[in-house]
Amino acid sequence: MSDPTGRKAVAAVWRIDSARIVGALTRYTGDFSLAEDLAQEALAEALVTWPRDGVPDNPAGWLLTVGRRRAIDAFRRRSTRDEKYAALAHHLPEGGALTGATEPGPAPDDVLWDPDQIDDDTLALMFTSCHPVLSREAGVALTLRVVGGLTSDEIARAFLVPTATVQARITRAKKTLGAAGVPFEVPPADERPARLAQVLSVVYLIFTEGSSASSGDEVIRLDLAGEAQRLARILSRLMPDEHEAHSLLALLELTAARFPARRGPDGETVLLEDQDRRRWDRSAIARGRAALAKATAIGRGYGYYGLQAAIAECHALAPSVAETDWNRIVALYDALGRLAPSPVVALNRAVAVSMAQGPAAALPIVDELAAGDAFKDSHQLPGVRGELLRRLGRLDEARTEFETAVRLCGNERERAVLTRKLDDLVAPGN
Repeated sequence: MSDPTGRKAVAAVWRIDSARIVGALTRYTGDFSLAEDLAQEALAEALVTWPRDGVPDNPAGWLLTVGRRRAIDAFRRRSTRDEKYAALAHHLPEGGALTGATEPGPAPDDVLWDPDQIDDDTLALMFTSCHPVLSREAGVALTLRVVGGLTSDEIARAFLVPTATVQARITRAKKTLGAAGVPFEVPPADERPARLAQVLSVVYLIFTEGSSASSGDEVIRLDLAGEAQRLARILSRLMPDEHEAHSLLALLELTAARFPARRGPDGETVLLEDQDRRRWDRSAIARGRAALAKATAIGRGYGYYGLQAAIAECHALAPSVAETDWNRIVALYDALGRLAPSPVVALNRAVAVSMAQGPAAALPIVDELAAGDAFKDSHQLPGVRGELLRRLGRLDEARTEFETAVRLCGNERERAVLTRKLDDLVAPGN
């Protein structure tokens, strides 16, 4: 009889370890596209085997072993004298199990994955995916897919572009890496700065999807957010003189500090003004402030992530929404908009302006954004515009905006918040 817990275990392990499995298989095969295919084949085999036979003691090791065996089979089919097969076979001890993983079943976890290992396979996978032969857009999309485990739809929402565009970028990126023979490695120290910006973008976007899930029934995807934090810590150690590596870590820590208060008892979204700040993770706030101080001490001023971390620090230090230094937050968004203008930055600035100067001052900013196409498929702008109109007493217009936001929102928990706002609207005189 099939055990449903087996399928759940497959999903959980894949969610946590898929990037490291693909990374390890890339290291062994030297072929990025092949490694991803092998990992998917191992996943498919697990979906059949685990519900039937039970979950192995070392699930990640089981998947990795199956993927390696499939790799050997593929190379054997090409040629028994193939050089790649010989290289892989060199890692095999007597009995056929590859070094670092045993037959499906128990294997020492610290052999497979060491979260603090500086040449982490996941990090190597990220740097490979962010190679200069790829455009920034292609590299980020590819790494989000393979390292972050995001779907094409989720990546499309993060980029505010059509899903087909993301799929095309990923396909082209794989072909380009294969044609260029890009090695699977963390690059030498002198080559890292040129590729750091793209790697930081990947970590940032993975965390963004984790901290505010674009779809599904969870407001926070702790697996994605946690992986992004782990990678940010590795990057800050790997490149200690890069202020933006420390700034990104600061931003992630300060943002994650609010996670415990962002979900209610039943998993519902709790808005900032309703959060119990006593539940905020003070140790994470301390870590974030220390990372931001380290970035500042390097002496290059706030960059893209530093400015966002400084905004997060303002929230972390405020006793309440009313006592938040909104004027400083507006000033920081002004600087961020000059450094890296984008519709999302402009919308977030509008929210800060509404808190510092009132909704009437913010509405023209939002109206100008609404005239463009950047948010045409996103719930974010109508959600903000509906809230501003509600505060101004323009309830019929607010209702229209909230209805649009509900229709466009892909996350069930966030949609519930918007629906509640819509239901709470009361016509004048009622």
